[in-house]
Amino acid sequence: MASFHSLCFVILLLMINSRITYISAQLAPVSVAPSDGLLPNGNFDEAPNPSNLKKTTIVGKYSLPKWVKKGEVRYVSGGPKRVGFTFDVPQGVRAVSIGSEAYILQYLRVKPWAYYSVSFSATRTCPLDMYLRVTTSYSDTADFAFPNKALYSRKEADTFAWGFRAFSSNTAFIMFSNPTGHPKYYACGPLIQAVAVKELLPSPQTSGNLIQNGNFEIGPHILQNFTTGVYIHPYSLNPISPLPGWRIESRYTIRYIGSKDFFIPSGASAVELLVGGKENAISQDIDTTPNNFYNLTFTIGDAKNGCIGSMAVEAAADKETIKAQYESQGKGGVAYANFRFKAVSFRTKIAFWSVFYHTTIDDTNRFCGPVLDDVKVVPAL
Repeated sequence: MASFHSLCFVILLLMINSRITYISAQLAPVSVAPSDGLLPNGNFDEAPNPSNLKKTTIVGKYSLPKWVKKGEVRYVSGGPKRVGFTFDVPQGVRAVSIGSEAYILQYLRVKPWAYYSVSFSATRTCPLDMYLRVTTSYSDTADFAFPNKALYSRKEADTFAWGFRAFSSNTAFIMFSNPTGHPKYYACGPLIQAVAVKELLPSPQTSGNLIQNGNFEIGPHILQNFTTGVYIHPYSLNPISPLPGWRIESRYTIRYIGSKDFFIPSGASAVELLVGGKENAISQDIDTTPNNFYNLTFTIGDAKNGCIGSMAVEAAADKETIKAQYESQGKGGVAYANFRFKAVSFRTKIAFWSVFYHTTIDDTNRFCGPVLDDVKVVPAL
């Protein structure tokens, strides 16, 4: 009898906890996810009420407009400040710093079963090992590690992308948390400057082209006030690719770039291959017929970002490869490549990687590389 009463008590506690969680979700603000743009207050321009700020620390779970927060979260604006450590925020930009074991999250109205990509600009605030954890309500989680310096810019935070799929519910949350514990530096944490979301629509079918999204026009949102492009997490850590159709093999290797800030061979978007080596490839599997021949064509170039030197992109169709050469002056330019291959199975892996490592001419610590665009595979006549 005692064990029966204990079981009933446990069930009652679970029911109460579930009800509290449900009520908390109901009390939290729920925003409509934009099809392509900043989240509501995604750039943190809407500040907490001064009465909810203790110096820079936000007081109150719902005090950051449109967001829910827990733990040591600081609201920062203006230029660099010294608050026990350095906030590197450009003049006029607002941001939040997430302390140890703290988080911010936002509830969104989404389309059931739709695919989305979250773009966010973030950096570290102090010289300690640091991670920013991104979580969705569908149990998708990834940790973004921050190097000692921004990867692609000396003046801006890096921008990252994370893909997820909504399920049957029309409500989801996106949470940013700091899992890195530093007892001595409790308030030290990653700094987030902007968050945007984009619905990833199906790539339109191109007549005869077996490659999906070969022109890279479908991809993550590129933040307007940031010129760094968007770093895409590898497939092993984010199976829902923010770049539909494509699989990223390794981290810190692919940058999604737009024509506003970079030279693009054609259209509005392309990818820059940042790290050399076959293990750092971008790839896609396509349907083929064994023993049939196909033509693979693609464009390479430079992004007009000071990446100078002899570049080479190796392309592979299963075990057949071709190496495309390009001499970069760092001023924007293109070269075209094609080769004919014979399919050996019903599925053929098409892959591309930079042969060499490159850094920008003004900073040898910052990777750059050849641009890839306009990938096509068509049956050979």
